[in-house]
Amino acid sequence: MRHQVVTLLFAALVVCPALAEGGKPAKPAEPGTSVEMPFLIAPMSKDGKLLGYAYISHKVVCSSGSATVAVREKLAFIQDADVRDVNARPVGRSDDPMKVDDAALGLRLMENARSVVGANKIVGVVFMQIQFAPLHPSQSTLNMVSSEEKADALTRAAAASDATASRAPAPPPATSAKPAATSTPPSANAR
Repeated sequence: MRHQVVTLLFAALVVCPALAEGGKPAKPAEPGTSVEMPFLIAPMSKDGKLLGYAYISHKVVCSSGSATVAVREKLAFIQDADVRDVNARPVGRSDDPMKVDDAALGLRLMENARSVVGANKIVGVVFMQIQFAPLHPSQSTLNMVSSEEKADALTRAAAASDATASRAPAPPPATSAKPAATSTPPSANAR
């Protein structure tokens, strides 16, 4: 157990080497040694029920400028590994499934990058933003709005739909019927 705790603490220091107390960067990575990765969209679930999605923005911190070039060359492969990872295993914390376990996820993302470009080229992963979007926003956002604001929003929506309905184009006028076809050939009419 003690070995696991020490390993976890060491891993947390490796994942976020630039983080100081309070989660603020103590020393930014040297210019040109980090690669911003595309957003990850990770499903968040509890007991097999989908709760929403976490939108994750992160950087891979490299050991040198040449390692940065290697990461950029293999960016699609790293992204593929990350997408597969976040969809195969949960990223939520065990005590709160609506929050991302960033320490554990950082280790996983770092290992994905290391497996693609090499262990000695990746120093760590830094999260820039993690945002949770619930599957049913009404559950979390309706209670944040006062009843007057809800009523105003409903009134505006009703007025907008009425205005749209009144501006609807009139139906096209009825077209006149085409003349009936005759049984006499056109040459017979010309005589």
